[in-house]
Amino acid sequence: MPVGPDIPGGRPGEPSADPFEGRLEAALREAGGGFETDGAALVTAGQARGRRLRLRRRAAVLGSVASLALVGVGGALVLPGSGGGSGAEEASPAASRQQVATSPTAPAVDPVTGDAMLTALKELLPDGDVSQEQSGGGSQGSAYATVVYDDGQGGGALGVTVDLMDPRDEGTAQMTTCPDKTAVSYDSCDSTKLSDGSALMLLQGYEYPDRRVDTKLWQAHLVTPEGYHVSVAEWNAEAEKDAPVTRPEPPLTLAQLETIATADVWRDAAASLPGNPKGVPDGGETRPEVPPVTGPPVLEVLTDKLPEGLHVVSQEGGDSVEYGYVIVDDGDGRSLVSVQVQTGMSDVADDLFGPDDETLGDGTRVAERQRPGEKGGEGVVWWTVDTLRPGPNGERVIVDAFNSEAQHTAATREEPALTMAQLREIALDPRWFN
Repeated sequence: MPVGPDIPGGRPGEPSADPFEGRLEAALREAGGGFETDGAALVTAGQARGRRLRLRRRAAVLGSVASLALVGVGGALVLPGSGGGSGAEEASPAASRQQVATSPTAPAVDPVTGDAMLTALKELLPDGDVSQEQSGGGSQGSAYATVVYDDGQGGGALGVTVDLMDPRDEGTAQMTTCPDKTAVSYDSCDSTKLSDGSALMLLQGYEYPDRRVDTKLWQAHLVTPEGYHVSVAEWNAEAEKDAPVTRPEPPLTLAQLETIATADVWRDAAASLPGNPKGVPDGGETRPEVPPVTGPPVLEVLTDKLPEGLHVVSQEGGDSVEYGYVIVDDGDGRSLVSVQVQTGMSDVADDLFGPDDETLGDGTRVAERQRPGEKGGEGVVWWTVDTLRPGPNGERVIVDAFNSEAQHTAATREEPALTMAQLREIALDPRWFN
């Protein structure tokens, strides 16, 4: 599932060049309240819940190059020291968001409480000291619990969150798909299907994509056929950021993370959340339909439009009509160029484009942006041409280029290998939606 580096947003609704990363990391940052925001691209596109849903779903194109801050998607994971609250029943900052079609009837049981989340988490942990407990109940669509756990070898922040996802959405599958190492550094990742049809991903990675601090982030993500999402994460420090490393690795093994993530108690908790998606495919209110992308494979158009003299070092995207990227080299250094193709974006056009952006004679809106990279790669710059065709289908093409082969690695050249004019020509190519 190929996706390029994260494109943090310069304005609400701006996409991620790493949509997988953007979706997950943006949700994590918003959920954490005091967490450092990485672009807020997919969670600030309008105040309406529906607009947020649309942006996050459509920007989550098929791809897997991610800098994985995967915890708390659609839920709340307020880690100790992150600036979040300390009450066991503190309201989730992300509680206004829902990711699934809602059932016309309320759940038969009361939503899980923060106290219940904490109790369940502590019961699943091996023997050790637990401190800095925080939690939030699920009355508004998600629930979480976080602690600092110390097995005697040093404390590590650890948390679990449960929330709901639409199991039919193509973006949901990407929650449990291992990322491409082209744009993110991690040590191991395993994505498997369980006997009940649930998808599980176990990942050993790092808090910072450029590994400027050796804070490790290990995660387990489970998505069940019903749309229950369970996320467990741990760090080898007592807070996600700005805390000293306390031990070489997080306290729990991947096997222990899996045991916690797959515990039945979290499915029961998710089943109690408002908007429980169980049974939605057979009735109830469905999500708005989004026109499919029906154009040619992204790589077919992208590679055809590359200027002469560029050698394609590597490419990802396969036959995807929604995402693809190439790493090119003209002899002066490698450069990443990626394309996202989306539909169903008309309702957020004013969030994506400002009054100073261009509108062509046929009504196509065009935004051109140049900004520094945001993943820590020294000297990285990021150029974007974002376009939205007129009409009800909301057809959008975003082309991004970097002066490095990934945002988290140092610049290999002064500027991207393609000019803004060349990026614009790619974005406006008439073949994308034919």
